Amino acid sequence: MTAAGWAPFARRRALRFLTSLWVLVTAAFLMIHLIPGDPVRESLGLSAPPDLVAARRAALGLDDPLPVQYWHYLGGLFRGEFGTSLISGTPVASLIGDRLPATVQLAVLAFLVVVVVAVPVGVVMAILTRGGRRRGGELAFTSTSVVLAAIPEFLLAVALVSLFAVQLGLFPVAGNDAAGSWVLPVLALAIGPAAVLARIVRVELLSVLGNDFVRTARAKRLPSRLVYVRHALPNAVTATLTLGGMMLAALVAGTVLVENVFAWPGLGSTIVGSIQQKDYPAVQGIVLVYGAGVLLVNLVVDVALALLDPRSTIREA
Repeated sequence: MTAAGWAPFARRRALRFLTSLWVLVTAAFLMIHLIPGDPVRESLGLSAPPDLVAARRAALGLDDPLPVQYWHYLGGLFRGEFGTSLISGTPVASLIGDRLPATVQLAVLAFLVVVVVAVPVGVVMAILTRGGRRRGGELAFTSTSVVLAAIPEFLLAVALVSLFAVQLGLFPVAGNDAAGSWVLPVLALAIGPAAVLARIVRVELLSVLGNDFVRTARAKRLPSRLVYVRHALPNAVTATLTLGGMMLAALVAGTVLVENVFAWPGLGSTIVGSIQQKDYPAVQGIVLVYGAGVLLVNLVVDVALALLDPRSTIREA
């Protein structure tokens, strides 16, 4: 696509991203006001002195008119401020900065495992079952992938802990101090998405293998390795990349429950603890980080699709 064609695409995607981000910010701001009751009173406890509650509300600016609070909230976000924790009194930005790396590392490592496992498995199964061959292998692969994809991450995490950590003692039960402590959380996050992505890769590659350009490549007596890797696989990347981007966003969200199973020191366990303690500013900030991460991943995937496939309908939408 020419530079003139890129400009409208960039404007549309930037506008969509900024609009979605504004909706996310507004929803996070309204969260603390839509919850029934007084969030400060609930966080401090019913026995807290009224003077302390009033002082804390004044310090948080909750006595100001709603438009003023919203303006101050937006100003704080532009300065990188997410408010102050009601429980610890520390800036929420510091809390997020301390816990975010562990969550990002866990999600990215799980995503890499998904790609490294799912793409080769999908390619091999497409080659083995091409043209209706090996019906039994196709049925076993499809059934297994459906079952694995249907198991929630937290149930899979509990099962992995019970078997490999408690009964066999092969890996630590919780924490991220040792190298082995990464294995079970990564597997809990990666197994289901890997099963889904492998099925998608197989289906897309089977569709591509039936095209004329693949038959032409075979007619030229090219090695099978070149036919699959150079001609077929790149043309099956569009749907795979789209689903892969969605999975990365889902993996970030999926860390919430998995981190709590493994006592992982990330944002997932932090947001659950903040909800239990009614620390609403902390919940607001973490929700914003999760939401912005999902929006950013979707933006990157759309741009990557536009670069890899000029015929992508995303550009023309």
